[in-house]
Amino acid sequence: MVSSDQFSELGSVLKCVRCGTCRSVCPVFEESGWESKTARGRMLLAQGLIRGELEPDPEMIESLSMCTTCGICEQKCPAGATPPRVVQSARQQLVQKGNATRAQLQMYTRAAETGNPLGETANRMQWIGEEPEEQSKSDYVYFVGCLGSYRYPDLARKTFRILEKLEVALLEDEKCCGSPIMRTGFDAGELVSHNLDQIRKSGAHTVITSCAGCYNTLKKDYPDEFNVMHVSEFLAEHIDELGLKRLDLTVTFHDSCHLGRSHGVYDAPRRIIEAICDLKEMKSIRENARCCGGGGGVRTGYPELSMKLSKKRLAEVPDDVDYIVTACHLCRNNLIEGGSEHEVIDLVDLVCLAID
Repeated sequence: MVSSDQFSELGSVLKCVRCGTCRSVCPVFEESGWESKTARGRMLLAQGLIRGELEPDPEMIESLSMCTTCGICEQKCPAGATPPRVVQSARQQLVQKGNATRAQLQMYTRAAETGNPLGETANRMQWIGEEPEEQSKSDYVYFVGCLGSYRYPDLARKTFRILEKLEVALLEDEKCCGSPIMRTGFDAGELVSHNLDQIRKSGAHTVITSCAGCYNTLKKDYPDEFNVMHVSEFLAEHIDELGLKRLDLTVTFHDSCHLGRSHGVYDAPRRIIEAICDLKEMKSIRENARCCGGGGGVRTGYPELSMKLSKKRLAEVPDDVDYIVTACHLCRNNLIEGGSEHEVIDLVDLVCLAID
């Protein structure tokens, strides 16, 4: 019996006309060369899984797990199919059938036990560097995210110091937004419920985040009870209040998949960059930007593949730039680990250089 959700995804599967456009743009297919590693191949596997015509096997699990969900296949599909959604739905079915990969299961367990997929047990608010003041109700709250809280605490601190001056508060007890859990097929309902309760208590009508994955999840997978803004959008709206000075620098900008192709946030970060310094674009940009290789659970489950995709993206960096700027923590991490010859910084790092 096909559920209503599965029926919806089956409709997307049936939109696929097997034209092969996705083969020409899929970063994973470019590395593997296997039809099963393209959106077209994954759609056929998902169709068999939804209809009960195929049982999960190691090859199917690998195919569906190696998708970064970058969305370029959806962007280019002439028939309007939505392969990333189909892949996520198929992953959910694999999990329900007990076929999660070891890496996916470990990540889910860490998130369930510690409130973050990194397995960190330290105080999530330690990044602030001092005992946080009791948060009063505010129209705006900053959702820091797991990478900001635990991997880039200096950046989280810089970001909040700017936002605080614009009357943005913090949540009292933030947990993982659920993105890495959902993208790999697990249920993140407890995390979502917890964060929703925190947002409601804050009284905020707008949640601001500097993590592209959090932004995508809060916007797509949470109830439509509040506005969601990426920090680049919020700062672009308040650009005249930032006191930016012009810097003698040339940078390039990496468009993240979750911020760019998923939500069309291209202009806000560029507006900020161009107010500060010269921008020299990468070879592929905006909706055509190459994926860094970090999303969809691929960085955790298939690190070698992830690094190959990262190096391909780094090969598109123009000569004679001072920094690679991105507005996604995961992209930043993956580009650094891919061996970038240029320093990779966050958009907020650049803003701070222009303020100090």
